[in-house]
Parts: sequence; C-alpha cells; structure tokens
Amino acid sequence: MTQADFLNIVMPFKDKVFRLAKRLLVSQEEAEDATQEILLKLWNNKTKIQEYKNVEAFSMTMTKNFCLDKLKSKHAQNLKIVHSNYQDKSVSLQKQLELNDSVNWVSKIMEDLPEQQKIILQLRDIEQYDFSEISKMLDMNETAIRVALSRGRKTLREKLTKTHNYGVK
Repeated sequence: MTQADFLNIVMPFKDKVFRLAKRLLVSQEEAEDATQEILLKLWNNKTKIQEYKNVEAFSMTMTKNFCLDKLKSKHAQNLKIVHSNYQDKSVSLQKQLELNDSVNWVSKIMEDLPEQQKIILQLRDIEQYDFSEISKMLDMNETAIRVALSRGRKTLREKLTKTHNYGVK
C-alpha cells in the first residue's frame, strides 16, 4: 500500500478520531497526541489495513480503547482540562455567550455520564454513526445501544433543564 492509498483511506475520518479522543480525554493536547498515536498505529499496520471491512469503525474502536487505557493509567491524573469554546461570528455577543454556556454545560454533564453512555452519545449524536456501526465498534447489540443512548439523553436533558430552570419558579 502506497502512502497516497493510505492517506485516501484514513484522512476522511481522522477528524472523527480526534473528536472522539477529545470527548474522552477532554484535553485538546491529549486528544491530538491520541489521534497521532492511532494514525501511527494504522500506518505501521498498513499492510493489514486492507483486510478490515470497515477501517473507520476499526479506527474508532482503537481510539476508544486507547483513550480508555490512557484514562486508566497514572497519566490520567496529569490531564489538563481545557474546554473548547463555541464561536459563531454571525450571532450577537449575548447569543454567543448563551451558546457558549450551553455547550459548556452539555460538555460538563457528558463528562459525568457513565463511560458507555458518553461514548454512545458521542458516536451517535455527534459523529452520526448508525446503530449497526456502533454495535460493531462497541461489540454490543443494537437494543443495548438504544437503551444506553436513551438513558444518556434523558440524563443530559434532565440535568440541562434543571440547570436552566434553576431559580425560576
């Protein structure tokens, strides 16, 4: 496999790998390092990469496992928490502040979700994978994924509603 072939296979989903890593590791720098590690592992195994039916799903599974291992390691205590800010220049400053606040609240709430719900929410609602792809990545049946997704969304909705209604009678 040539470098060009490898890049044509991997480049379309490298951003998804990064976003999943960032969701799990929180830190921008840690997510960049994890993405680079995953791409390096794929490159080192480029001769075997064509054996996989869905390289993207395989890469997302590698990313999930790599990030969870990283979080379990002692290195996890040194992670630097950096939240990304949502920026849209076409909206008013007030609206931008409200959007930033909402995005930050969703991120904070998602951090507190159980690991499985967090991953499923990321893959389904942010990365837009369908249930069969998530099922293969996480080695779960689709019904369990739907249940975990529903519970995660419900928790997210309840906590967000509680946050926004605080002090309102």
